[in-house]
Amino acid sequence: MITKKNRKAEKDHRHRRLRGKVSGTAERPRLAVYRSSQHIYAQVIDDVAGRTLAAASSLELVKKSGLEKGCNVAAAEAVGATIAERAKAAGITSVVYDRGGFIYHGRIAALASKAREAGLEF
Repeated sequence: MITKKNRKAEKDHRHRRLRGKVSGTAERPRLAVYRSSQHIYAQVIDDVAGRTLAAASSLELVKKSGLEKGCNVAAAEAVGATIAERAKAAGITSVVYDRGGFIYHGRIAALASKAREAGLEF
């Protein structure tokens, strides 16, 4: 039986292992994704400078665009399109995808595919 504490520890371990390999630069920043039970968040980060260059979340999109829920695939796709739009406005076309220890499935994959469709390369 997997307990909640073990599940979180396993996700944190996957995230630490992933972050050892993935780092964002000014030329190719990191697109970091976090998924909570209620919302999904995305940031474009330059790790060298320690700056967030663009950000989007379903929390703000639920309030602004009238999404029904922030925890479904439709919300993740909206966040993916928004983060790609904001990154392109900041002059970013290519990123490194950081799934944050989450399995590349469902909302995490939907956000990535929509960001690719909107013009981000990764």
